[in-house]
Amino acid sequence: MSFSDLSQMSFVISDKQKTFLKELDDTCRSIRQYEEECYLEEKLNEKIIPEFGKIGMPGCPILTSYGGLGYDILTYVLAIERIGEEGNSLRSFFSAHTSIGQMVLQGWADEAQKHEYLSKTCDGRSIMAFALTEPVAWSDPSSMVTKFEDRGNHFLLNGKKHWIGNGTCANVMTTYAKEDSSNGSSNRKVSAFIINGDSAGVRTEEMKDKLGLLTVKNAEIHFDNCIVPKKNLLGQKGQGLNIAYSALIDGRLSVAAGAIGVMRDCLEESVMYSRIREQHGSLLAKKQLIQEHIARIATNMESSRWLVYRAALTRQKLHDYVEKLKEDDDQWQSKLSRSNVEYSMLRNEADRLATIAKFHASNSAFDSANRAVQIFGSVAYRKTSRVARHFLDSRAIIIYEGANEVLELKMASQILGEDYRAY
Repeated sequence: MSFSDLSQMSFVISDKQKTFLKELDDTCRSIRQYEEECYLEEKLNEKIIPEFGKIGMPGCPILTSYGGLGYDILTYVLAIERIGEEGNSLRSFFSAHTSIGQMVLQGWADEAQKHEYLSKTCDGRSIMAFALTEPVAWSDPSSMVTKFEDRGNHFLLNGKKHWIGNGTCANVMTTYAKEDSSNGSSNRKVSAFIINGDSAGVRTEEMKDKLGLLTVKNAEIHFDNCIVPKKNLLGQKGQGLNIAYSALIDGRLSVAAGAIGVMRDCLEESVMYSRIREQHGSLLAKKQLIQEHIARIATNMESSRWLVYRAALTRQKLHDYVEKLKEDDDQWQSKLSRSNVEYSMLRNEADRLATIAKFHASNSAFDSANRAVQIFGSVAYRKTSRVARHFLDSRAIIIYEGANEVLELKMASQILGEDYRAY
């Protein structure tokens, strides 16, 4: 990155954006107690859409022409950061609904599809999910076994996805499948589809007994001869992995942003507790080892913020380029590929920075939550404790949206070159 790139970065937000973020803060505070109750009861928080819908959060980064608020990606990231203070469970709902849900449609769907689905997801009539992960494929979507057949006037899907966030309540989801080889096709490329949750052949089963993330509901999604209308093909046939990988940029950015909120809440809770808790004749806050924990949490948080905000601005450049391409070229979908040098450069940079941000922020959040639990001691060894819930939920974010071990290899290959790819 050159010095000119640095000079172009601005994290200044308008009064309108500040007002929205203040409204969001008020909503988060108003829902806090009920979210905590739902967590302990391990149930879906059904107040999320009604309460956050009042301020338009379900459509925060979606263009106004499709029913959203039209805010930029930095504003959305700041909103997700604030939601992250309430926990990764609440943040995961919005990640599934917006980051890897609506934003996939905004980026890749045709006009008819966007007008049919986005307005309903922005006003809360419809909840979204992203169905990519499979029991065997895990971190390697290219090895998925879910398949589709082209039946002339429709597609037929068969297979299973799992760990799908919002899977039990989603009205619409994007999913991904390989072309069936039984029809003589040797290509077997992955395609993407828009699926209505009530479609015949779609069966949902909640995944229970989770370690954390207890108010967001994950599901196994079974496709048993699921009929998908031709008009619900997302993007071009065979473009599915390209679409899925682009979605993961936004998913990782969301995880990273929420992780900042986790660290801020752990810091605030730890400072408050250490100032009132006495041990061995003095306050915890006066003990050097406790101060070391607090200093490390603060360092984790501040270092993550710079990475996340920079990644958000870079992702905005990619968004702006794609939207301009749509205005100028009717064949824009075919231009979203490696053969388009400008698009490829913008996407690679957005991917690179989102990967680094997610890797660093998620590791930092788990470390911070672990330190916060240590400061509280046995007081934090119950799920009634905020820092305990952060600890449980933050264990998940170093696994999903790309396991951090895979992301580490990905970052290294981006530096060394594809010839040195180890995954």
